[in-house]
Amino acid sequence: MRRMQKCCNALTEKTEKKMKNCMVCGKPLEYLTEPVEVKCYYCSKEEKGYFLCPEKHYVCEGCHGKGSFEAIKQIALNTKSKDPIVIADVMMQNPSIPMIGCEHALITAGAFLSALKNNGKIKIGDKQIIEAMERAKTISKSGYCGLSGTCGIACGLASAFSVILGANCSKDKEFSIVLHTHANATKAIASTAGPCCCKRFVRDVLSVGCNLAKIYFDIALPVFKSDISCSFSGKHSHCLKEGCVYFKGGVGR
Repeated sequence: MRRMQKCCNALTEKTEKKMKNCMVCGKPLEYLTEPVEVKCYYCSKEEKGYFLCPEKHYVCEGCHGKGSFEAIKQIALNTKSKDPIVIADVMMQNPSIPMIGCEHALITAGAFLSALKNNGKIKIGDKQIIEAMERAKTISKSGYCGLSGTCGIACGLASAFSVILGANCSKDKEFSIVLHTHANATKAIASTAGPCCCKRFVRDVLSVGCNLAKIYFDIALPVFKSDISCSFSGKHSHCLKEGCVYFKGGVGR
């Protein structure tokens, strides 16, 4: 409790978080291939980390995503939209959501289940939406997409399917579907990855989710990828610009 209170106080007493690059000073982050000993700027937690800014600032996962879970949850539980990408875009526009980070795993799980809930063909309650977000949060860690090949956004979609199906590792078909969901989501990310863009990955993975919803649940969710014009390109130092299908006038690759 004392540590949590310190973290919360630090976030209000120190400089306001920036939502792109380094959260402390705004300078581009350096991503490492080997860990170094770091201390969180906000709560002073010591751990091993894989990214630093030129000023040696480091922000731990808890401080990085502070406030995002509640913001995403509130949108997920109250939206009336049936389009998961529209829901996700509203979530990504929230000021508590960083430009990149595993908060996007929560967005994927929450947006997908909210769309299914609003579709009404299968019964999904608020408890299931929150549970999928909790699972996505547990298995996701920022930066590990490039370090381990497992992106939290793919885990977010797989968590949503697992909740719907009541899957666990002792089951047969349900477990298989969850693994296939993760594999298809990862394949979609890999097809456009390099460098990382969580906004792009969310949209691609939710499109996969819509295809699988049709296959497994016979539910056609409305998705209009061609209408998307990304508003985040000026905020992402690694944006592909015309190389991304979501960029204004972009041709993809």
